[in-house]
Parts: sequence; structure tokens; C-alpha cells
Amino acid sequence: MQLNSEIQREADLSIYSVNKLIAEARRIAADYRRATGKTLSGVSSEIALHDACHHLDLELEKEPVSGFDAVGHGKRDGQRVQIKARAIFDEKKGGQRIGQLKLDKEWDLLVLVLLNEDFESFEIYEADRQSIEEALNENSSSSARSKRGAMSVARFRNIGHLVWTPEEGEVEDDEVWENRGG
Repeated sequence: MQLNSEIQREADLSIYSVNKLIAEARRIAADYRRATGKTLSGVSSEIALHDACHHLDLELEKEPVSGFDAVGHGKRDGQRVQIKARAIFDEKKGGQRIGQLKLDKEWDLLVLVLLNEDFESFEIYEADRQSIEEALNENSSSSARSKRGAMSVARFRNIGHLVWTPEEGEVEDDEVWENRGG
């Protein structure tokens, strides 16, 4: 029994340590941006991976080169999830884009974690692969970006649905609001 409690304590400490490190990364990234006007490369992505897994019951993939970042549990059980991040420093400023989508890889869901100026998650959206591909195909004849798997945050918000906010936590299926305005 002693061994099991030691293993549990180590697991608890490692989870606590990661949470503590992510909190420090948020603070450093926000301070750096305020001081220099530039963002620290890669920090948003790491924070988004952590937050998506924590809030949506996902498990990080050990080998992310497979085309997806995490595997779902619970209502997303077994689904392969690609996770993207975007820090939004000025909501009024349009044109924000999400990173290149891995359309040539295997994945089922795309999750977009939106971060504020303090690198805190304020919304998480998700969309299934079919919806993403259909949206990209609609624009493919007119946009080289669509052909490369690039998409704006606004477009993703329109085709996806809100699944998490800090106020509500994970949004239940019957509470999901449609964000498909005309």
C-alpha cells in the first residue's frame, strides 16, 4: 500500500507542478509582451494544449507528430483532437488567423483555444473534421489560404461551436448556442 500512495503523491505533485509552470508561463508571456510588444514563440500553443486537456477531458498524445495533439475521454472518447491556439489582444482588430491545419493527417476534431492579453483562456471552440473540410472547400476556388488549410478565427467561430468558457465551464450539448449568423 505504501508504494501506491507514493505513486499517487508523485502523480499529484507532477500535475501540480505542470499547473504551476503553466501559470508562470502565462505571467512571463504577458509581461514580455507588455515590455516588448512581441509574443514569445510557442508559449500560446503550450498553454492551449494544457488548457484544452484540462477543461475538455483530453489526454495529450505522446507522439504529436501523428497529426493530432490529444485523445478524448468522456463525451469525446477516442476522438483524435488537433488543438490550435490564438491570443486575441484586441477584439476589435479583425483578420486573426489560426495556424495551418494538418489536413493531410488523421484527426477527428479541431479545438481552438482563445487566449486573452494575460494568456488566460477565455473561450474554447470545437468543430469536427467534416465541417472544417466543407468550409475550406467552399472557399478553395477563391483562396490560396483555404487550399493550404488556413482559416480565420472568425470563420472557425462560425462553423464550430463554443464548448468552454471560464464562467460556465464546459458547455453541455443542450446549452450549446448556435453561432452561425447570416
